[in-house]
Amino acid sequence: MREAVARFERVSRRQFLCDWPEGLGGGQRAETAYESLRLPRRATAGSAGYDFFAPASFTLPPGRSVRIPTGIRVRIQSGWFLAVFPRSGLGFKYRLQLDNTVGIIDSDYYGAQNEGHILIQVTNASNEKNPLSVKAGEGFAQGILLPFGLAEGDDAEGLRHGGFGSTTG
Repeated sequence: MREAVARFERVSRRQFLCDWPEGLGGGQRAETAYESLRLPRRATAGSAGYDFFAPASFTLPPGRSVRIPTGIRVRIQSGWFLAVFPRSGLGFKYRLQLDNTVGIIDSDYYGAQNEGHILIQVTNASNEKNPLSVKAGEGFAQGILLPFGLAEGDDAEGLRHGGFGSTTG
């Protein structure tokens, strides 16, 4: 049996509604999306990745991007982080990519000003003319919990205050 090192939670309704217009805002109903949020979960006992589910349906034409407010945050033990990737099948079929290649969710992101809301921006990088369609509740990304080490002489003492890019010194 493996040790549990993290816990997925919803962000507050207020935070979700604040972040909604930046992503799937358009004609989607944010309240309905919030009520139907699913916490990430593994599909099988042997799966490494926790699937992240679309809070609303979206269609992404080739060459286009969308920022998806997942409504999820994660409390992670110190010494661990969550790496976020596209679901493998979507990567193969549509060249779905995360715009930052791999999302790194640090343990102190949970306490950020945006409540640690995990926003995932993806691009359909397909050379084909096929749009990518994901239905509400379908998995589109996956997160893997990983440990990390420290280098000799590490003296980091700073505290996170913001969200994306806030740890750059």
